Amino acid sequence: MSVKDAVAARFEQLCRERGIKNNELATLAGVTPSTVYSMMDPTRRDVSVITIKKLCDGLGITLGAFFSTPEFDALEQEIK
Repeated sequence: MSVKDAVAARFEQLCRERGIKNNELATLAGVTPSTVYSMMDPTRRDVSVITIKKLCDGLGITLGAFFSTPEFDALEQEIK
């Protein structure tokens, strides 16, 4: 799993737990819905830390809480 895929999966999990849709997440975070949909798109490669931070702010969680999951700990090294 790529870092970007792990980020998208984590936001999907958090939204599911809170019962909110992508449009609602965008509104909470003060970003456009296209920003959220772009991040969730598996064909897109990158997502910025600033976008992740805004989405975390909208959900009321810290970056530390966002990244503190086994999925992120298990990611393979990017340097090959």
